Amino acid sequence: MTALITILSILLLFVVLLQIAKINEITAEMRGQEETDLHSADQNGRWLLIFGVVFIGSFIWGSLYYANRLLGYGPLKAASEHGSSIDSMFNVTLIFTGIVFLICHVALFWFSYKYRYTPGRKALFLPHDNRLEVIWTALPALVMTILVVQGLVTWNKVMADVTKGEDFIEIEATGWQFAWNLRYPGHDGKLGVKDFRLIKPGVNELGQDWNDERNHDDFNADELVIPKGKKIRVRIIARDVLHNFYLPHFRMKMDCVPGVPTGIGFTPTMTNDETRELLKSNKHWASIDPETNEPRYMKFNYELACAELCGKSHYGMMMPAHVVS
Repeated sequence: MTALITILSILLLFVVLLQIAKINEITAEMRGQEETDLHSADQNGRWLLIFGVVFIGSFIWGSLYYANRLLGYGPLKAASEHGSSIDSMFNVTLIFTGIVFLICHVALFWFSYKYRYTPGRKALFLPHDNRLEVIWTALPALVMTILVVQGLVTWNKVMADVTKGEDFIEIEATGWQFAWNLRYPGHDGKLGVKDFRLIKPGVNELGQDWNDERNHDDFNADELVIPKGKKIRVRIIARDVLHNFYLPHFRMKMDCVPGVPTGIGFTPTMTNDETRELLKSNKHWASIDPETNEPRYMKFNYELACAELCGKSHYGMMMPAHVVS
């Protein structure tokens, strides 16, 4: 019955729209084509101008409203050594694109109103302008050069691998639908070798080669736990489809590609408790959460997520992450 009522309602709405269109046609014939065009142009110009003001106002309001939840712009500071470089790169990009965004949209809606149809007005025919061509070619090229150079410098910082003799912890992260498997090295500090042909569900999920003694003390973890101030190197593997190893608070993100091992390194600089202390002074995070009746910062945790749409339960690939002293 609900489906029938829905279908009938849609049909009724369609009929109403047709009737409105017919009424508009009859009204246009009565007014005359010239007057109708002028009336339509005035209406469209005014509504586009109103829409433009509401659109840009909503954009500014939304940016301010969600500022407390935006990484790098609110209280959620980067919790890794390279995180500030990522935030700086995003800030520079935002400045350039934000200026272009505002100029283009203000011009778009203002021009729609300013240059709406007016009887007797003739459009300017401008086939070519060398100065204009140079400006709109040189400026984007300069901006792109700045963004690309800064991006390369930041990329080299982020992707700097461990050096010989450097103290670090290596962790292996394997993504599959729809979970993460984290493998830590044991007392020997080394991860054992694997062979995909040895994978047996429920017996040997990762395909570890037990002939390699380094595998004997490796262990799996349900949560990511890492020490503050020590370099972490992550081996990243996918067992079925594309996934993405994403630690947003550390500004770290790397694809998990089946058959192609990838990796990335970072050094955490703030524990979970230290970030909670920062959030205490923020109105949003200090407010009471109606679900827990506690301040919001109390349940804050870093998290490991999948940032690649990998199937119907993609949203469930979340794991708590803890930085400890």
